[in-house]
Amino acid sequence: MSMSTNPSDHAAPSAPSAYRRILTLAVPTFGQLIAEPTFILIDTAIVGHIGDAALAGLSIGSTIILTAVGLCIFLAYSTTAQVAHLLGAGRRRAGLQAGIDGLWLALTIGIILGIALFIGAEPLCRAIGGTASSEVLDQAVTYTRAIVLGAPGMLLVYAANGIFRGLQKVRITLIAAVSGAILNTVLDVLFVIVLRWGIAGSGAATLIAQWYMGLFLAIPAILWARADGATLRPQLSGMAAAGGDGLPLFIRTLAIRAAMVVTVASAARMGTSVLAGFQAVNSSWNFAMNMLDSVGIAGQTLVATALGAQRVTQARRLTDVTGRAGLATGVILGLGFAMVGLFAGRMFSPTPHVQLLVAVGMVTMGVFFPLQGWMMALDGILIGARDYRYLALTCTLTAAVYIVLIMSVDDLLISAIPAGGSNGDTLRTVALWLMFNIVLMGGRGLCNGLRIRTDKWMK
Repeated sequence: MSMSTNPSDHAAPSAPSAYRRILTLAVPTFGQLIAEPTFILIDTAIVGHIGDAALAGLSIGSTIILTAVGLCIFLAYSTTAQVAHLLGAGRRRAGLQAGIDGLWLALTIGIILGIALFIGAEPLCRAIGGTASSEVLDQAVTYTRAIVLGAPGMLLVYAANGIFRGLQKVRITLIAAVSGAILNTVLDVLFVIVLRWGIAGSGAATLIAQWYMGLFLAIPAILWARADGATLRPQLSGMAAAGGDGLPLFIRTLAIRAAMVVTVASAARMGTSVLAGFQAVNSSWNFAMNMLDSVGIAGQTLVATALGAQRVTQARRLTDVTGRAGLATGVILGLGFAMVGLFAGRMFSPTPHVQLLVAVGMVTMGVFFPLQGWMMALDGILIGARDYRYLALTCTLTAAVYIVLIMSVDDLLISAIPAGGSNGDTLRTVALWLMFNIVLMGGRGLCNGLRIRTDKWMK
């Protein structure tokens, strides 16, 4: 699109004002981002009282649903950028119509996904569970079939979140996330502990909470769209456009997920202790990354709106501020992550050796949080600018290089360093996280930084 430099273009917000706007959007967004992980965490706490087989089954089932739903995060990103661009251009009705099209697309994908996962629950659980006992696999299948029918509700949440982020009205998404978590907890206790429905009760509780959140957000979005004259009927052209925008983002997410799977496999090859320490660090990092992602999403919304209004100077200023905010957030989180890591091992394992590996991993990861914060901020900016193809291409190439390198280094470490022992496992842990941050995160940061220095991402 062409970018004009009208007088209002130079009315870029001051740095303090921009930081306040980012913070106002980032805090509620963080609360929304942890909704699905929180559901699984609640399920884990409740199901743990059923028995070890149920808890192991939950681990398999939750992996399936988190992976499947996570690959559909493009519904939120693409809807946010589209709505914000159109609102910035003064086309509120068109923006809300794009949001409605996103809701229909989310519902359609959710129904197909839910049915497919319900039918394929048993082979999927067996594929992931491997040599797990039949009791564990039975529990996994039961949980998966109960929870996946909530997939349409959760994908509605993603699309509706995109609408409200584009409108810069994100408090409602925080209310939905908090109330959904409370509802899930109450129903979990009722179904599992009081009514003794077992692991199926836990899946049913999450299913209901997911549909509650989806309707809680979709209904006001629909009412606002209708009040502005948008049609509520499915628009195939609009759904196709939303799907076309989402495909590159899906490829981007798939590449990142593939890199993470290979990282887990590499840790597993390095030994049980290394894998146990890796799991503790990785789960802690996944939670912390939501804080960094919330800064990127806030910048995504603001820059998309500025670009929609053809305010290039303002978009540039917001990009700089968002990058600095991501860097600063990364510094603070990195220090906290490293300090907590020195003592966190005891929370995850009673074994001193594993505790040491957790500490080493979290300190190593903490050093790179500033890089990750800056990279995630620029990632959000480029998504807001709808530079989807570039992100898909660079993420795929970076992930491919990382996968090749980590597999090579993995073989080298296994052959050169004897298995077991404090020094050998410590070196392997440090090497794994260094590769992850320098090659995968650093590569994505390099690509994003080079792109931002040009004007091509604003076209």
